[in-house]
Amino acid sequence: MAGGVPHFDPPMLRAGSYLGEISALSFLPLPSHLSSRPLLLAGTGSELLLYNLETGTLLRSFHVFDGVRVHGVSVRFSPDPFIAVFGEKKVKLFILRVDANPLQVNIEFVSQLPRFEHWVLDVKFLNDDGYLALGFSDNSLALWDVDNSTLAGCLKSAERCLLYSMRIWGEGLETLRLASGTIYNEVIVWRPSCHDLHASLKSLEPITECTIHDKATQNGYQQFLPIYLSRLTGHEGSISRISWSIDGSKLVSVSDDRSARIWMPNNNGLNYHGFEDNLRSHASNNIALFGHTARIWDCHISDFLIITAGEDCTCRVWDLDGNLLLMFKEHIGRGIWRCLYDQSSALLVTAGFDSAIKVRQVCSPVVREPTKEDKLLNDVKNAREIFTIAAPQVTRQQGLMDSKSEYVRCLCFAHENVLYVATNNGILYHVEICNPGAVRWIQLAQVSKESPVICMDLMSMRSCKTSFMEYVIAIGDGMGKATVMKLICGKSTSMVVFSLTWTAEKKRQLLGIYWCKSLGCRHLFTVDPRGVLKLWKINIALDSDTDENNLKPKVSFVAEFTSYFGARIMCLDASTREQVLVCGDQRGNLTVYPLSEDIMNADSIEVVEKVSIINQFKGAHGISTVTSIMITMLGFNQLEIRTTGGDGCICYFKYDKNYQILEFVGMKQVKELSTIQSVHTSSISVIESQMGKYAIGFTSADIIMWNLANETKMLEIPCGGWRRPYSYHLGAVPEYQFCFAFVKDHNIHIHRQWVPVYERQQHTQVLHLQYHGREIHAVCFISFMLQSNPEKQFDSLIATGCEDGTVRITRCTPLSLESWSESKLLGEHIGGSAVRSICFTSKIYSIGAGQTFCSLNDVSDCSKIEPLLLISVGAKQVLTSWILRYQTADLTEQHLDTRVSETAYCSSNCKHSPISFQWLATHTPSNYASARRRLKKLPETTEHRNASPIVSDAKPEASIVENIEQNSNSASIDMHENDWRYLAVTAFLVKHVDSRFTTCFIVVACSDATLSLRALLLPYRLWFDVALLVPQPSPVLALKHVAVPLCISAYGIISTRVMHIIISGSTDGSISFWDLTEVVENFMQLVLDYQPQLLIDCQRRPRTGRGSQGGRFWRYSINQPSDKKMRESMSENKLSNGSYSRSSEPIAPESSCGQESYLVSDQIGSHHTRSSDSSFSPDSHSMTSFTKRELPPLLVLSSVHQSGVNCLHVSEVKDSNDKLGRVYCVVSGGDDQAVHYLSFKVDGPMANSASCCDKTTDFAKHMQNINLSQPSGSSFVERCSYSLMNNDHHVRILQRQSVNSAHSSSVKGIWTNGIWVISTGLDQRIRCWQIGLCGKLIERAHLIISVPEPESLDVISSDRKRYQIAVAGRGIQIIDFFPPCDED
Repeated sequence: MAGGVPHFDPPMLRAGSYLGEISALSFLPLPSHLSSRPLLLAGTGSELLLYNLETGTLLRSFHVFDGVRVHGVSVRFSPDPFIAVFGEKKVKLFILRVDANPLQVNIEFVSQLPRFEHWVLDVKFLNDDGYLALGFSDNSLALWDVDNSTLAGCLKSAERCLLYSMRIWGEGLETLRLASGTIYNEVIVWRPSCHDLHASLKSLEPITECTIHDKATQNGYQQFLPIYLSRLTGHEGSISRISWSIDGSKLVSVSDDRSARIWMPNNNGLNYHGFEDNLRSHASNNIALFGHTARIWDCHISDFLIITAGEDCTCRVWDLDGNLLLMFKEHIGRGIWRCLYDQSSALLVTAGFDSAIKVRQVCSPVVREPTKEDKLLNDVKNAREIFTIAAPQVTRQQGLMDSKSEYVRCLCFAHENVLYVATNNGILYHVEICNPGAVRWIQLAQVSKESPVICMDLMSMRSCKTSFMEYVIAIGDGMGKATVMKLICGKSTSMVVFSLTWTAEKKRQLLGIYWCKSLGCRHLFTVDPRGVLKLWKINIALDSDTDENNLKPKVSFVAEFTSYFGARIMCLDASTREQVLVCGDQRGNLTVYPLSEDIMNADSIEVVEKVSIINQFKGAHGISTVTSIMITMLGFNQLEIRTTGGDGCICYFKYDKNYQILEFVGMKQVKELSTIQSVHTSSISVIESQMGKYAIGFTSADIIMWNLANETKMLEIPCGGWRRPYSYHLGAVPEYQFCFAFVKDHNIHIHRQWVPVYERQQHTQVLHLQYHGREIHAVCFISFMLQSNPEKQFDSLIATGCEDGTVRITRCTPLSLESWSESKLLGEHIGGSAVRSICFTSKIYSIGAGQTFCSLNDVSDCSKIEPLLLISVGAKQVLTSWILRYQTADLTEQHLDTRVSETAYCSSNCKHSPISFQWLATHTPSNYASARRRLKKLPETTEHRNASPIVSDAKPEASIVENIEQNSNSASIDMHENDWRYLAVTAFLVKHVDSRFTTCFIVVACSDATLSLRALLLPYRLWFDVALLVPQPSPVLALKHVAVPLCISAYGIISTRVMHIIISGSTDGSISFWDLTEVVENFMQLVLDYQPQLLIDCQRRPRTGRGSQGGRFWRYSINQPSDKKMRESMSENKLSNGSYSRSSEPIAPESSCGQESYLVSDQIGSHHTRSSDSSFSPDSHSMTSFTKRELPPLLVLSSVHQSGVNCLHVSEVKDSNDKLGRVYCVVSGGDDQAVHYLSFKVDGPMANSASCCDKTTDFAKHMQNINLSQPSGSSFVERCSYSLMNNDHHVRILQRQSVNSAHSSSVKGIWTNGIWVISTGLDQRIRCWQIGLCGKLIERAHLIISVPEPESLDVISSDRKRYQIAVAGRGIQIIDFFPPCDED
């Protein structure tokens, strides 16, 4: 072993930890002197995990089966501790060794039972007789002698039917009972018997042949007879799980019909004459439990509680009478598969498809008397108070109300027992609601007699005494006057100790008044309807204990902040440390202002300072109102801004004070809420702050409290919507401590629940990492860290895409007990569309003068200033990009610990990593309506847009208009029936040395058998459709990119070019080669010559489908260039000599506000583009007229596979023949179970070719003579009849080899580095092949994996000593491959 990495000869595959569904749970009781809580055994994949519930740590993890999932675990603690683990047709026995001080548990393998003919559904140790009872899917029973390792007896039931479930109860043969859930929706209860009185039952003769493997055939085993007890009917679906009570008097069954039923079967054995009576149905002898919205997978019954868990991801707790006591939803995906309850410790354990194991304490009042540390279910159920109160002078209106009517205008909770109410006639009340039956109304003041109260805000202060609380209230009325009052509230009194009133606005112009906690009570903001925000300073120290009678109350108007958008400010927050004020308006926009110390410290100002904006973000929440803003420290001179809005989204922005850049970094959409008012963080949990985040918002008529971590609806109250006066107050744990008040029918309706809670009971303990809740279709290693320092050992970062549309980054620590240490959600595709393929761009290719290409190999240096992207594609033709962020050393742990974002990923060897990911841009097909609107406006801007720099035509406007008209007509048909999806993606980055632009070229394969080349222009997030690869007869399933460097010599000058080759595999078994070099070069030249960022605003944030992109006008203004903007850009870029310069200086506030999409920082930190000497002519045409080209393939290899090519990979062949130059190999796998290998070489043009130089110089002239072809499909296509590269370069196939039966099922993933080939298939095998002479594949190692139905594979290696293989499907697993020492 060198450097901690072992080497093996021959090569070795070692299975790592599996992260996927939890399929088995069982408690392991310990003596009381060792632990008050039992240990937990959990089966996941082929592994068994052992957890210490006292500390929440993983004690042991060991491999049980090969390719067989663990289905169940049974434990016998005395006389010798044994564990029986079963899965499919296999059973293994283990013995436990428990040591104390410290607690250590060792598990030793004892024996494996012979393979059975049928699946094992349940096992149970019979402690009285020393047997192990085994129940099988054919409704049969076998008894295994544990001490002698022999078969003691077996019995096949006469009720021969297929079972979905079986559960065994009893401690010996005399008490043994079996409950079998049949495919006929019945539960049959029976028991075995070996008494002679049943020998006359000829119809129930025992089996005479051993039902297990031939090696296990034993002679002389006992023969048993089945005695039937009950047939339980009532379910309308398959019986998925059965559970016996401890005493065997009751059993619970759950079914596909979404119900659970409590049965009390007949457990008395009757003679033959009563046999038919026992078999009759007992449909009425049950209690049905309804509530689940999907199939129920598991159940458990204790002495006083029933637990059910189902496909709806909910776990429900019931009493024995069928009353629902508690429901919680803490899992995601396909549901909760297993639930378990320990009555002695009151621990409830749930586990599901998302691989999470969660433990919470659920106590029953019948078990023991309540203590301070226990929270009773019945108390929680009955703790909510619902009552109605009415203001003393509020009239009960029978008809229409007028301006003089008295009614409630504003509500504001001070705490759970105090509510402040302001009325239409200007009266302010202090309302004590400690006792709903004796509500006290105290009139504090009448703010205004001639006008109503319009707005009110309250801020709590420190208490001056232990029994008193201090508050400051700001009130605005209809006359434009603002009033500030300081209140002192005791247990029975409330009084105003200070009041100040002044005119803040004109009549009917004061619409909002706000305190800011970070500024304290000396500063107050007022808002008018035109977007003007005023800052007032109060010279009285409201937060002081002294009366300050020597000071005359005075208010100073110190600053005015004017919004660029002219919309009313709805919320704000400020940071005094960074001197920044952020405001959100009624139209979804954000505005950033400076908040200097001079403004804050000013006492009296003769001339009010009008503060200019620093930056703004248009459409942060579409056209929906921004409802709340919260600023937190992110790092040195960096802030995180969290906003909520009326579009049901929580958005995250990053503000850099040095560069004054506001950038969108992430978003979380809560689909169940139409508008989110705020996000509340529980004060109980500090370490797991994400677990304590709650979103409070509204649907159309209800208020909802939503747990963001568990995706659970914690509270729903019908209230009539957010337009009514309302107020809410949340405690340390909002799900148990909340108050909500709203006005309806002139009354104030209050819902309150305030139960004393403790941290141990409220927050679920997570034992196993939560992951995707559905199947994983794509996996990709993030190779950035290994490329930057190959010698250093790093944690592996793995990106995965799931069926539910989510993309995650997961950290895996190699060679450790808990290898899966962290998993963060990057985001979700629009509409939850499934992710089908992902790729990571780890190299950047640079193009310079004379079309010379070079590859940037030092990824560690360039990644800090250049973008590295993660691309994901999937259903609904959604293409999403994520950018890698390299955090600087300024991000200290103190700064990082202040926040946890749902959309940012962070990992490191300890707590944090220098890299993270955030959303960059999303591309989706345009809809029909937007295309029609663009068509109507097109003639107004054709003067600047329609003429192409590539194509010369007499009437370009007519051609383009006609083409878009046809596209619109075709879109009207396609968009209604568009079920196309992207199947594969590959991407690469190109940068021009004379420009700061970086372009990501992305090739996507669609299910309609088309291949498209798109370009994402950075840092402006602009999408362009560059080329259309000639449609194939079959869809493409696999794509890979390879960059082939070529040396070209012309007239003695040698230049290096890089050919960008795309290799595709189709469903018809063909493999095609495509050359994108010329298209890439031409597009990069266009980027260098024109300024597309001045014509089109960048994409702001992901679309959510609920107005996030604004209305018609807003969406049109974002997507369309304006004539004014184009004229301003040309006039500002015009030089003194009349020429034009390519400069991207901001030309208007609209452009400056687009700087939030800035992604690439140059060395001096400027967000402006450097000037160039090239000229820009106003007669030149913009890139918006850049039309797609139709590119034919370089080479098509037909029938490489007999069916679809599911996967392929390309690599340079290591140690290839120098005479051949660079040789590349392509390996592929298909549905025909074959693995194919081919090697190829790209031949360049002849040396010193004069024609090559002539073609290069005349290329632009030639392009002017290309004829336009007819539109093809739904896009305008230009057929490229001239290709410099295609005419002088070709692909030459060197070798081809194939292994026809490489796997016993479809090959789903493959990888190569030119030396080794690694493949996986649906047979759950990993196979390693070595590339021999003439490309022959020689299998050197194979391994059975734990991932069912593998879909994708990726491999990474820092050197040739160790390879890490990631296989994803229904879960993910890491496999280590150690090649022989003499690999080189």
